[in-house]
Amino acid sequence: MLTQVAEGVLVHESEFISSNSTVVQGRDGVLLVDPGLTVDEMTQLSHDLRELGQPVVAGFSTHPDWDHALWHASFGDAPRYGTARCAAALREVLADPQWQAGLAGALPPEYAEVIPLGLFGLITGLPVGAELLPWDGPRVRILEHRAHAVGHAALLVEDARVLVAGDMLSDILVPFLDLAAENPIEDYLAALRLFQGVADDVAVLIPGHGSVGGAGQLRARVELDRAYVHALRAGGEPDDPRIGPSAPLDWLADVHRWQRQRLAEKERGETA
Repeated sequence: MLTQVAEGVLVHESEFISSNSTVVQGRDGVLLVDPGLTVDEMTQLSHDLRELGQPVVAGFSTHPDWDHALWHASFGDAPRYGTARCAAALREVLADPQWQAGLAGALPPEYAEVIPLGLFGLITGLPVGAELLPWDGPRVRILEHRAHAVGHAALLVEDARVLVAGDMLSDILVPFLDLAAENPIEDYLAALRLFQGVADDVAVLIPGHGSVGGAGQLRARVELDRAYVHALRAGGEPDDPRIGPSAPLDWLADVHRWQRQRLAEKERGETA
């Protein structure tokens, strides 16, 4: 089911870790961001778009993680975009003849049979440094950064004042750092400064996973994420409700411990 969160912007929430697919309405059709995740969910999303009378005219993947680079034939063959780095990362995955077998091992077992991979990762990279999405619809600004994954970008739908954040600023997930990067801590803090810098232009925040929030939530989540990352850098235990006794996802505490361990190994110059 599509839920309107701002003028011309709608969201579909998946059962899988509250994953959000975003629809931005344009003059001749819609921009579809990070659609997911199961065949049934995508089929329903396609049906809802037909009910709106608007075809998909463009797609966008915020980053190359598997759950943000999916597509379904019912959306049609509209151009699908991502940053140049995102597209390059996905081409590298698809160049491996055994990529489907490798990716299957990363899928949650309870969803593995119902996630469509036939059109996975088939995106067009935008020019390096591209600032605007090339489509015939509302002006959408591209905010690329280095946090979480190679080629990650958020989208700012300027007139609607909506920030589509990808795998950032979640109220249910702690920051997942790109631990393969040279400076994962500094990359993440830089991305948070980027979001803080556009906070006055945002009325609605759509994270890749979790609850849609307002401008106040954007600022609060930036501060919560910053505190978590600083605690990781110090090797301490953050006071963070997402990994505390009442955490919505009990496995996040394990992710936190793993990240802390990997960062300590990185600091010592050890390899995985």
